[in-house]
Amino acid sequence: MISSYDSLFMPTYKRTGAPFVSGKGSVLTDAAGNKFLDFGAGIAVNALGHGHPALKKAIADQGAKLIHASNLYYTDTQTALARLLVKHSFGDRVFFCNSGTEAIEAAIKFSRKWASKISAKKFHVLSFEHCFHGRTYGAMSATAQAKFHAGFKPLVGGFHYAPFNDVAAAKKTLRKHSYAAIIVEPLQGEGGVNKASAAFLKFLRQWATRHKIVLVFDEIQCGMGRTGTLWNYERYGIKPDIMAIAKPIGGGLPLGAAVCREFLASAISPGDHGTTFGGNPVACRLGCETLSIVAKKSFLADVRKKGAYLAAKLETVRTAFPQTVTGIRGAGLLVGARLSIDPLPLVAACRQKGLLVIKAENHTLRFIPPLTVSYAEIDRAVGIFRQVLAEQAK
Repeated sequence: MISSYDSLFMPTYKRTGAPFVSGKGSVLTDAAGNKFLDFGAGIAVNALGHGHPALKKAIADQGAKLIHASNLYYTDTQTALARLLVKHSFGDRVFFCNSGTEAIEAAIKFSRKWASKISAKKFHVLSFEHCFHGRTYGAMSATAQAKFHAGFKPLVGGFHYAPFNDVAAAKKTLRKHSYAAIIVEPLQGEGGVNKASAAFLKFLRQWATRHKIVLVFDEIQCGMGRTGTLWNYERYGIKPDIMAIAKPIGGGLPLGAAVCREFLASAISPGDHGTTFGGNPVACRLGCETLSIVAKKSFLADVRKKGAYLAAKLETVRTAFPQTVTGIRGAGLLVGARLSIDPLPLVAACRQKGLLVIKAENHTLRFIPPLTVSYAEIDRAVGIFRQVLAEQAK
């Protein structure tokens, strides 16, 4: 039966198991009745878990009112979410789209359009090794991982890469061209759960300001409460000019956004960019519900406590299996276990025991549960991981 499913789809994912049919809280259930602790959360999408009452009510209510309207007009839920994003961030303006990749594409275009007013040569973009910014051509060209480029060259011109967290190397690369934008994940997810240093981000902010370069933070995975502050940049006290967000912002429906400073709007005119579905009324209604819940100080404090608890529990596993688990990294409820072995067999073994976790680069296993996860569920998940490592050691 599984092979018959595979015959329906382009092989862009290596899917396995019976289809998932329902979810509640941190648990997913498949068509065979098997239940799984979801410590992937749809790759950091399901911030409030599955079947959250506020989101279920919002879908039913908004679905009965308005499902789609063109961006040629205002809609009430889109306007409400834009106001919330501006209120709860550094930003002044919002562009809605459908995904993180599209948010990065918007950031690239807005940056280049603004920079073109300064100089026609000011179009280069810098990003950093192990980053992941998306799979469309602009976002893929900004992704400094060769494996994503294989078979798709030539890439978009003007993109350059430097080592992550290396100020001297970044400075050397920045001196070679006239840049429109610097794009950085303050906490790399796909690249192996790598935190930017405060000194590195401070340097990028200062250089960008001095040389009239747009500083773009990719908070698609690490934003929206995931690290225990509403936005990851708040942990550093350093504000970008554009922040690309997506994943949890739509409450599980496709939604992305580029949150921008006012000065960028001066370079953009109607027709410069657009989207048919971006800012969908239902997705924006869910976004309003999700953001209103996650932005509460008590909720974020709870994420920080649970994140510390998860990291501490995983640290005991590292101590028990030091030759296999070489480090625990991350912030809040985006935690990575760095391994000395290929994580894929462990991903499969954890799934067999009812735990969903996600591989990242650099032999890293990501633990990204819903922000509503319970301490008991954390205990159970770490217990399964420990059991898998014990069996692997035998």
